[in-house]
Amino acid sequence: MTNWLEMQGKSFYESTARERAFNLMNEGTYRELAGPELAITSPHLPALGEAVSFDDGVVTAVGKIGNRPVFMISQEGRFIGGSVGEVGGAKMVGAFMSALALYEKAKEKYPGDEKCTPAVIISFDTGGVRLHEANAGLLAHAEVMEQIQFCRGKIPVISLVGSRVGCFGGMGFVAAATDMLIMSELGRVGLTGPEVIEEVMGKKEFNASDRALIYRTTGGKNRYIMGDCAYLVEDSIQAFRAKLAEVLALPLDQISSSRSIGSMDLVTMQLERTRLAAQLKPKDARDVWAYFGNTDPDALTDMYCNDFLQKAKTARRGGS
Repeated sequence: MTNWLEMQGKSFYESTARERAFNLMNEGTYRELAGPELAITSPHLPALGEAVSFDDGVVTAVGKIGNRPVFMISQEGRFIGGSVGEVGGAKMVGAFMSALALYEKAKEKYPGDEKCTPAVIISFDTGGVRLHEANAGLLAHAEVMEQIQFCRGKIPVISLVGSRVGCFGGMGFVAAATDMLIMSELGRVGLTGPEVIEEVMGKKEFNASDRALIYRTTGGKNRYIMGDCAYLVEDSIQAFRAKLAEVLALPLDQISSSRSIGSMDLVTMQLERTRLAAQLKPKDARDVWAYFGNTDPDALTDMYCNDFLQKAKTARRGGS
């Protein structure tokens, strides 16, 4: 593995799943779970004439960030678009189960001390369900969602999105169900990918070759303004790691206050957003940005992250 200190400045977007997992953790604490030496591969892909990967495109590990023990799940978009199948799903669920088991031990040994209980971090890089393993992939999504529910009120579950593929399909639901979403402006989150929208609805409805349009619609800046993303950070491993260390020092109830779903108040908020969309009939995300008080939304699209954070008005700071 490349030198840990040198890797801190590397682009999160350009990093592999294993590089993200290894370098987000404190130096010297990374321990991979179900690692490459076990060569756990998909039992379904060979039957379809498809190549397999020794880790099925999912890295799971345990280590520390700051003073907090963490279980890391990191997806590899370079393997079948980061799609989730039976083995990758099982590894994700296994990481959650291990975290919950450690939580019970820590609660017994250090009652009332949240800093000794673990967190689960998911670094998404996925288009969703692996179509080659459709039923197994769908089941994996459901089982991960179930594990997130088991973690409620016990341990924080935090999503990171800033990699090449982004986070789409059923995994978009998974990211929304976690306690907090942290993104870079290069991160993208959505349910249906741009190419699928264009194929079904036509290029006039959504031009999948318009990179700027895609990022204005699904990218980190829009998710931040809309309040879906709690924090927007620079595109580097160090920036994500620093924000994680800051967040993991907070009490659980403060972390979980950043959830996008999971309460009647949040359901009401989402219904209000739906009504707003029906009233505004926006042609572009910038129309919504202007509604929330951004008088020059065009300028926001090209701003560097720190300047953007200083200037942008969001749904949380004004607007409904």
